[in-house]
Amino acid sequence: MSRLNGRLAQIAVLVLFAVALAACDGKDNAGLPGPGAQGRPQVGVVTVHPQSVAITAEMPGRTSASLVAEVRPQVGGLIKERLFQEGGEVKAGDPLYQIEPASYQAAYDSAVASLQKAEAAVPSAEAKVERYAGLIKQNAVSKQDNDDAVASLAQAKAEVAAARASVDTARINLDYTRITAPIGGRIDKSVLTPGALVTASQDTALTTIRTLDPINVDVTQSSTNLLNLRQAIRDGRIKISGDRVQVRLKLDNGQLYPLPGTLEFTSAYVDTTTGTYGVRAQFPNPDRLLLPGMYVRAIIEEGVAPDSYLVPQRGVTRNTKGEPVALVVNADNKVEQRVLTVARSVGNSWLVEAGIGDGDRVVVEGSQFARPGQDVTPVDVVVDETTGEVRERGQQSAAPAASAAIAQGAARVDAAGTSTAN
Repeated sequence: MSRLNGRLAQIAVLVLFAVALAACDGKDNAGLPGPGAQGRPQVGVVTVHPQSVAITAEMPGRTSASLVAEVRPQVGGLIKERLFQEGGEVKAGDPLYQIEPASYQAAYDSAVASLQKAEAAVPSAEAKVERYAGLIKQNAVSKQDNDDAVASLAQAKAEVAAARASVDTARINLDYTRITAPIGGRIDKSVLTPGALVTASQDTALTTIRTLDPINVDVTQSSTNLLNLRQAIRDGRIKISGDRVQVRLKLDNGQLYPLPGTLEFTSAYVDTTTGTYGVRAQFPNPDRLLLPGMYVRAIIEEGVAPDSYLVPQRGVTRNTKGEPVALVVNADNKVEQRVLTVARSVGNSWLVEAGIGDGDRVVVEGSQFARPGQDVTPVDVVVDETTGEVRERGQQSAAPAASAAIAQGAARVDAAGTSTAN
């Protein structure tokens, strides 16, 4: 009886050991199931099909305000009052500072009085010219006196014009004592406080206004990429998506900016030092999420590549010649090695121009267990487009491996029991 209990205990231990062994060996480091019933290694594959691929260029850049205005006084004097909230939003024409206006008001009043004096002299001069015009016909006055009267009238009118210009100048200077916002936007802190003395057109700006909605993004692009793009367009491999090129924005924290922008212009020359040319895009910024000086990455839609293949980057390696290669499972579930012609990266995939056909199954997981010409068990997997990692895989049962291990263990126990009984 004790011998039977011992055999049962041994069988139980072997069964538990076999199940644990099958569970450990049933998955490789990447999470794939282990070898199948025929000992074939299991590999994760992605089936590729032709599709229209949006060709984008991701370029680093910096944000900048669409409009910038440094506020400076146009007349001198003491700052009497600051009329805005620092860091707030202002509109064009809003008052910002008040300079002491007393002296400018006095100059304006004096100019007005001088204008009135000049205007008062005009009627008398006109009347004299009219009288002399009748008397000159009767030879009652000399021609010289008539000419003097005409000149006096012209001089009086000129003095009126000069006085009126002085009034305009005085009024402009008086208006300049109230400094207003030249543009709308967000205003910085004030450099000077009330009581400070300012001068006309001084070097130090009182404050700065920046228009943040819309906001510009200035980026640089390689001239080589520009030439490659134009060549692809001429060859018909890429079709232009439209006149209004849409631009997306990736922030410094990796998040996508929710609002799309538009391409405003591209530079007309290439920088001889860096071999790049400038590109500017403009984005709406109603919530003021973007501030000038931020580091961003602009994703510009350059066109569409029709009937193209995207192969996950995790499924492409390099051979000894440096050529991009991929392992493909054919219809007989045998592994083939293909040499690819790669055009560019699109997200976490490669845009492949040659070496791949419709319906090919590319190995993206478990390639370390597969060799060209080897029989494999393909498992369909899904690769996450954002991270490039395998997100889903097909289910494979580990029961056959566990059953084989149990059977081998039972046979060993039977052999041991028989030997002991004998």
